[in-house]
Amino acid sequence: MSADETSQLAPAPTLWAEWGRYRSFVRRPTLPQRAAPLSGASLIAAWRLAALDLTVAGGLILLAMAATFGGFDPPSHALDGLSWTPEIVLAIVVIAPLTEELFFRGWLSGRPDAVSPVILLGMAAVALVFAGKDNALAAAGVAGVAVLAALALAFVLRKRPAWGWFTRAFPLFFWLSTTAFALVHLLNYEEGSLAMLLPLVLPQFIAGSIFGYARVTYGLWASMLLHVLHNGALVGGIALALRHAG
Repeated sequence: MSADETSQLAPAPTLWAEWGRYRSFVRRPTLPQRAAPLSGASLIAAWRLAALDLTVAGGLILLAMAATFGGFDPPSHALDGLSWTPEIVLAIVVIAPLTEELFFRGWLSGRPDAVSPVILLGMAAVALVFAGKDNALAAAGVAGVAVLAALALAFVLRKRPAWGWFTRAFPLFFWLSTTAFALVHLLNYEEGSLAMLLPLVLPQFIAGSIFGYARVTYGLWASMLLHVLHNGALVGGIALALRHAG
């Protein structure tokens, strides 16, 4: 590995340097040869990115509040009137972030041990859909075999570097992943035109770019951690608002 590649993997030394590196990355997304190894420094870098994410999210929330006070009537959201049971909180704060990171960014490293299992699991998911509820036992068997095969495939391919074609096309894959992550959140809205709803998923678009940067720079664990903290802060804010309203 060259000195340039090694320095690319080293966590930035300060908060502002990490934020600046993210800004440079989104201007020209480049796939590192490998993510930085898990260490105290990479954990600190992840917390710095979490601070960036929450700062941006907080600013966008203030803008949304200002628009509401100015007369904007936001469309109904899936979280409106939701019963906040422990199971719902667990699903939103932990299960959803982990699942979404695997689906939207688990493959962004471009390495065969990350991409191939996702493809395999995707094919298994399609098979489960076609299996239907009447074939629950067969569906469970397919899912179990797919998971075991995916784990085995990831182990066999674990030392392979990223595919060259993936590295060259990485900017396209990065922005497709980020855009898809934002657009899927349109499903949270029950009404409204596309032109009105698109600005409402801008927070997810920006957060997705931060999560994507964290994933390829520090590893999948980093994007998962950021996503959990992001959703946890959202749920915490809603809980405080409901307590204040009550």
